[in-house]
Amino acid sequence: MLLAADPGRSLRPWGSGSPLLYLKTMRGVVFRFLGGVGLCAAVLTSSPSLSAQQDTFRWMDFHSAKDQDVIVWVTRALEAEKWSSIREIGVLYDAALVVTSLRGNPEASPSSDTFNLWSVSLTTHALTPLLKGVSLRWLDRMQFSGNPQQELGLLYDDCSECAATTYFTALYYDRSQHIWNAHWMRGGQAVPIWSAASPEGVTVTHVYAALAAPDGRQLVATWNHFDYGKQKPAEDFVFRYDLDPFSGLERTQLLSGKEAEAMKQRLCLAQGGGGGLARGQDSALCAQTVHPRAERRPTTSPPPNNQGRSVPPKSHR
Repeated sequence: MLLAADPGRSLRPWGSGSPLLYLKTMRGVVFRFLGGVGLCAAVLTSSPSLSAQQDTFRWMDFHSAKDQDVIVWVTRALEAEKWSSIREIGVLYDAALVVTSLRGNPEASPSSDTFNLWSVSLTTHALTPLLKGVSLRWLDRMQFSGNPQQELGLLYDDCSECAATTYFTALYYDRSQHIWNAHWMRGGQAVPIWSAASPEGVTVTHVYAALAAPDGRQLVATWNHFDYGKQKPAEDFVFRYDLDPFSGLERTQLLSGKEAEAMKQRLCLAQGGGGGLARGQDSALCAQTVHPRAERRPTTSPPPNNQGRSVPPKSHR
């Protein structure tokens, strides 16, 4: 049995009071209900986790109205951090990959800015720092895992206006934690592939490249050759960085013997490298490795005028 509402009176069955009074009262209830629904909808749509989730990676456009909810969300998540500007925001699923820059001196050159990479949750505002450095350079998309989603390769240096070390890593969406993450991080730094510094009296040659694995995925290999001159024999350090095809865990392997020699050949023959990652192939070290110089062997055959004499012939006067 329907009940009619009447301010100041108890609820009573429909028909026991004025129908007009009932309609007027219910109209206010309906309007208040719809207003609450509208408020809830506004709150929900203001969260980019509902409107910006996507299964393909995309960089946000700071001038586009449709990306403003993500930009505002990320800016608020970074409020407590120290940065001068937000350089990039990329979104995949429910996490944003963010690049901020920091200029220590307002009069300094932009090339000296340090950058920070962050993962920002689009559902909780949670902030995860990934790495920091200077001179960030993006590479082409790369494929280290069996996941269809490709990784974002990048290079960066550890300092500016110094003998810097260059590092490589690849960024990927971590499905288990719903955040962005970086491969092969050790002590806050990624894979060292090049260094402008070398010990006194030592000539160092670096060769590196991204190579294709037999299963179609990629790996990164580095070769560091230390030439000590006459001090002692040269040393080689050949590393392979990849993901285990079964567990997906990151692997760092120091190669030796035949494996190291085969990898040297592959590195020196790399053309461009996957993702645009290759350097050192034009070095004298690679020229010697790919086209080794023929060694001069001692002559053991007798000269043509040898007639089997054990002593020189007597001179004629």
